[in-house]
Amino acid sequence: MKNKVQLIAYVDRAGGGNLRDFAGLLAGPLQGVFGAVHLLPFFDPIDGADAGFDPIDHTTVDPRLGDWSDVASLSQQIDIMADVIVNHISDRSPQFQDWYQRGSASPYDGMFLTRDAVYPQGATAADLAMIYRPRPSQPFREITLASGEQRTLWTTFTPHQIDIDVTHAQGRAYLKRILATLAANGVSMVRLDAVGYAIKKAGTSCFMLPETFDFIRAFAAEARAASVEVLVEVHSYYRRQIEIAAHVDWVYDFALPPLVLHAFAFATAGRLKDWIRIRPRNAITVLDTTDSAIVRLIVDDPDKARELMINNDFPYTESSVLAVEIEEESELKGVLGALVEAEINIHYIYSFIKRPSGRTALAINVEDSEVAAQALGQRGFKVVTQSDISR
Repeated sequence: MKNKVQLIAYVDRAGGGNLRDFAGLLAGPLQGVFGAVHLLPFFDPIDGADAGFDPIDHTTVDPRLGDWSDVASLSQQIDIMADVIVNHISDRSPQFQDWYQRGSASPYDGMFLTRDAVYPQGATAADLAMIYRPRPSQPFREITLASGEQRTLWTTFTPHQIDIDVTHAQGRAYLKRILATLAANGVSMVRLDAVGYAIKKAGTSCFMLPETFDFIRAFAAEARAASVEVLVEVHSYYRRQIEIAAHVDWVYDFALPPLVLHAFAFATAGRLKDWIRIRPRNAITVLDTTDSAIVRLIVDDPDKARELMINNDFPYTESSVLAVEIEEESELKGVLGALVEAEINIHYIYSFIKRPSGRTALAINVEDSEVAAQALGQRGFKVVTQSDISR
């Protein structure tokens, strides 16, 4: 993975249509902005019970978006990450429908996790109370198969998302087929979605068990053999992220955003500094949004930009930023150190896409630009003025 900004988006929402439209967006207005793109579930269908995270067929592109040739073509343009939904599958999938009709005679018998498989002696109230659940209800669904057989299925998320027994031969084969399909079509990174719930064991919380780590290690090894990097998504205690990071290529840094807020809210960077010291170096920072976005622009003609915003009815606000040149990445520590010593709060910081005089520059929004400029000047840093980036 390149040390660049990665776009995470649904194809139909960001590109205005299908995969080809999305590729055109990345090759046109957004050319060179992103180092990679994480395509949120583009499998069939993209509009199921859980926004694509309940695929009927994880190895088929939703035809409304295109097909695998479009994914492969996009991979020639930019690195692609895709989701491997390891915990569950749709109850409309061919595998589940075959098992529903044929029961124990189905080749997929055993692929879908039942409560009895985890609790062969029955689950006590204490057992059920221990289960870590993302939903307030019990994670089970009672079902009567076409043959009349009664089963209690494990459904961690919704009744339509049937949990897979990832230790069963059919479960393993299913995940291998997904990984092989993604790798064959140019996907170079995968995110293991909901992997913390993949292993269930009686007498435990059924979440992030030692056996889960074993599963993650095994999957990551298979992925690396296919030249695919693995990102693990687990919302859990911060030390779990540190543990997981040792076994995979990447983890998310979910601790950073609230710690930044804590630093601003309580005017102390102590907790934030402690986390920066111990955080995994193979962690990805996430900036997320849903149906809208804020675009921050550093313009060379503020008056003209203001006029365009007004004439086109774009809602906007203006704020001043401080721009400072650095020669290499290692100088970022010095810039931040100067501002911390001056007890200046940093609201946000970005790098310039267009670099003045061919040098790297940072745009920083701080609480006191004048004092910040003095502090940086005393450390020998050049503060860039509006005239340096204007026509």
